Amino acid sequence: MPTLTSTAVAQHLIGGELIGDAAKERRNPARLDEVAVVSPEGTGTDTDAAIAAAAAAQPAWANTPAPARGAVLLRAAELLQQRQTEIAEDLVREEGKTRGEATGEVGRAIGVLQFFGSLGWSASGTVYPSATPDTSISTRREALGVVGLITPWNFPIAIPAWKSAPALISGNAVVLKPADLTPMSATHLGIALRDAGLPDGIFNVVHGRGSVVGDYLARDKRVAALSFTGSTKVGLGLQQILHGRRARIQTEMGGKNGVLVLDDVDPCKAAQVVAAGAFSLTGQACTATSRVYVTPGIRQAFLDELAAIAATYEPGDGLDASTRMGAVVSESQLEQDIAAVQGAVDSGARLLHGSTDADGLRFKPVIATDVAHDAAIATDEIFGPVVAVLDVPDYEAGLAALNNSRYGLTAGICTDSLAHATDFSNRIQAGVVKVNRPTSGLDLHVPFGGIKDSSSNTFREQGHSATDFYTWEKTVYTGV
Repeated sequence: MPTLTSTAVAQHLIGGELIGDAAKERRNPARLDEVAVVSPEGTGTDTDAAIAAAAAAQPAWANTPAPARGAVLLRAAELLQQRQTEIAEDLVREEGKTRGEATGEVGRAIGVLQFFGSLGWSASGTVYPSATPDTSISTRREALGVVGLITPWNFPIAIPAWKSAPALISGNAVVLKPADLTPMSATHLGIALRDAGLPDGIFNVVHGRGSVVGDYLARDKRVAALSFTGSTKVGLGLQQILHGRRARIQTEMGGKNGVLVLDDVDPCKAAQVVAAGAFSLTGQACTATSRVYVTPGIRQAFLDELAAIAATYEPGDGLDASTRMGAVVSESQLEQDIAAVQGAVDSGARLLHGSTDADGLRFKPVIATDVAHDAAIATDEIFGPVVAVLDVPDYEAGLAALNNSRYGLTAGICTDSLAHATDFSNRIQAGVVKVNRPTSGLDLHVPFGGIKDSSSNTFREQGHSATDFYTWEKTVYTGV
């Protein structure tokens, strides 16, 4: 197996030990001749060992005072901060995003650990009045036990952090299966938690295929709950498995996020909002903007501005400080991007910017116009720097077009009208609404989740409400 001296080594973290021989190599998307990381190929035996370690360690962790649990998360945040430069570089090399985006993502993981670490000092129950004399009523939240996490490649340290932190502060033990393409980022998180003093077995990482490790996690009765971020197809399949054994599941799945641009807004401002949502992170975010509906009065000015901005997103090596947009994560993802664009062209769309050409995995932003509302490029998730611009006669038609989708993750509007902004927020069918802001980009202290085929629409991630998924509520009556 060809390797370089700079190759990172990811391993399983099971019961506090880093184990597993290098069986797979992952190449840098921007430098395909460079091996970025090697990692083990997890088996059912590895997954069983991780679940067993978690089940054995969890009761003592749940009985640890919450402030002490929080202190571990806060120490882990400090360690990530000390190691941020190294971790960000590994993230760039295995995932392809820019150094600035990677540094910001590690910062997001740090912030998540700090937020949930501080919750160790927060009250977690409620006191209620009783209709019965000399009786008090209170509630408390109890940990579920062992929880499984399956995370995607596009935010390879931030999403593992925002799933694991609320699970850990609530007293659960975790078994994480990170994405095959990005094993090192999750390993860094596990090492930081271990080095911060997290007891052995409380946080475990098993690398491997979803059909092996993920399936094992979903079916094992010791796993009380599973949180998944990934494709709608896989998420719906996991729901059937977990519901079949009456276990809890949380899914965050696909998106086809749209923005409505109205005549009353500054076209330059609207183009900046759309470009940031569509082309940042190489368009590889579930919240990325992929369809835009524009009213007639602003159409041409908006398109001129959007094309000019797209030209500044020249794809390149994420480790180069001048690079504004990183490489596509993999050959299969690039094929999906190109197929979507070619299909649009074959259906009569015009490419205002970009083409079906690529330099390795470097793919320029694409703006498709003259798109039919039922065209695949306007209805199907692509997960690349591709945006379809469609025409609508007015606000009502644009709102209806946005809502006519199987997905409901994020949606936005660009307008200077308070009346339209308010009405849009009330009537749009999406879990997150952005007014004059890119559809991508989320604050860590507020709830996040979608509706329709974007989510199980049961429990929200992030913020205080994230702990709801990882706990169950007990009601206590006490007589005096």
